[in-house]
Amino acid sequence: MTDTKENILQTALRLFARNGYEAVSVSKIAGELGMTKGALYRHYKNKQDIFDSIFARIHQEDVTLAKQYGVPEDVFEKSPSAFQHTSMEQLKNFTEASFNVWLTDEFSRNFRKMLTIEQYRSFEMGEMYKLCAGQVDYIEDVFREMIKQGVLKKQDTKLLALEFFAPYHFLLDMEMVHASSSIEESENLLKAHIEKFMKENLEQKKDILRRKKYGKHRANNGRSYHRNTHRFRTAGPRKHGHDA
Repeated sequence: MTDTKENILQTALRLFARNGYEAVSVSKIAGELGMTKGALYRHYKNKQDIFDSIFARIHQEDVTLAKQYGVPEDVFEKSPSAFQHTSMEQLKNFTEASFNVWLTDEFSRNFRKMLTIEQYRSFEMGEMYKLCAGQVDYIEDVFREMIKQGVLKKQDTKLLALEFFAPYHFLLDMEMVHASSSIEESENLLKAHIEKFMKENLEQKKDILRRKKYGKHRANNGRSYHRNTHRFRTAGPRKHGHDA
């Protein structure tokens, strides 16, 4: 049963990425798999249920990656200490790792392709599109805390966050459009950008001291934060009929 559920999930997402969520019916998914709608309904209640399962996996992978690299998994208002204890090196490593996931993981790539198609048709999909590759607000909160602690030079945090994150989105979008482009080249360009950003904006000595001070704290902090993607856990596309 597990293999069948997984096949349905993978096949549905491939179809969503190719044709858009709204254009794919349960009948189309079942037909692609060579099964009846009734057989599919034994595993998922409807198309919305399939979508929710897809998003739940993307969300969990995001949380897992954030934990791995010691960066906040929630908004600042819910976990301020996580933002206060995040170093530039942790943010750099997490950003590069998440970029690699969106470029190389087929499931993540197809999810982003689907959102790219649907972002102009649905407000909820548009919001998810913003979240799937990170948020300027999230980065801005991290940078604001770094400036307070003298890690970054004082400047407008919104502009700083935009400067840091704009190439990330641009390179992802270009790779999606030009699938033949080199993933390694895109990764190297992002790394070069982040290194340049750090060189121009980081108070190096203070960040090193900060990593030493808080590294043990972050490693031993077992609390689980839920990154702001949880707001959209059930906010998927509009529900239609049983075979939407």
